[in-house]
Amino acid sequence: MPLQLGNESKIPLIGQGTWNIEKDDRDEAVTALRLGLDLGMALIDTAEMYGNGKAEEVVGEAISGRRHDVFLISKVLPSNASYDGTLKACERSLKRLKVDCLDLYLLHWPGNQPIRETMRAFEELVKRRMTRFIGVSNFDVPELRAAQSALTSERLACNQVLYHLNDRGIERKLIPYCRKHDIAVMGYSPFGHSDLPKPDTAEGRVLSRIAAAQDRTVRQVILRFLCRDGVFAIPKSGNPGHVRENGEALDWALSDEEIAEISAAFPAPDHDTPLGTL
Repeated sequence: MPLQLGNESKIPLIGQGTWNIEKDDRDEAVTALRLGLDLGMALIDTAEMYGNGKAEEVVGEAISGRRHDVFLISKVLPSNASYDGTLKACERSLKRLKVDCLDLYLLHWPGNQPIRETMRAFEELVKRRMTRFIGVSNFDVPELRAAQSALTSERLACNQVLYHLNDRGIERKLIPYCRKHDIAVMGYSPFGHSDLPKPDTAEGRVLSRIAAAQDRTVRQVILRFLCRDGVFAIPKSGNPGHVRENGEALDWALSDEEIAEISAAFPAPDHDTPLGTL
């Protein structure tokens, strides 16, 4: 049965991101991640790149004693993604996280190491029970095809990509391709890079009006819009207040009219565009 993160693993479509979490107050960050687990946001995403492993250490502390509550994701840097380098990188991540096995291990972005060697290492990690599933991040359709062709015994379970209201290019070809091949799409930085629409702009007024009508916050409206059609979102979770807000973003629905209004305010491109990254 193909992996469907939202069904097979019973994971809510909103998870917890940890990019730059090592820069936050550590106790508050740990508290925020644990609160997210209490609220049912079982998915925690991290990477060896984040703070040179320090984010993984924060996550390791937060999930101590709660491993069975977590769907845990980490990533290997492309510069480390040779066959041997991938195996060693995963070992280091597991040590920092203080776990025996990841749920999902990703190649952080396409790099110079041969994709066949990285995928061969990923399949070996599954055999060694160091990760349950494998995937990629920041891959457009051609790179996805190459990664798929390099696999012999496993399949790509996930593609993690930039996705927010001002960058909807993945809706044209990438999301349909992933859906066809049972690859879960996980959108990072759902609020952009600290550039939420200002309330006094036309776009901001649309979001504010819908938020008021739904008795929700603007952030909750954005998450609800982006998490349509089974797309995951992983907003950063270093602040308990934001975590609680994120956790309350999916127990309601936007109307078709509201979806159309948001889509008109933040239109998806009508032509192919390069895959966005941060």
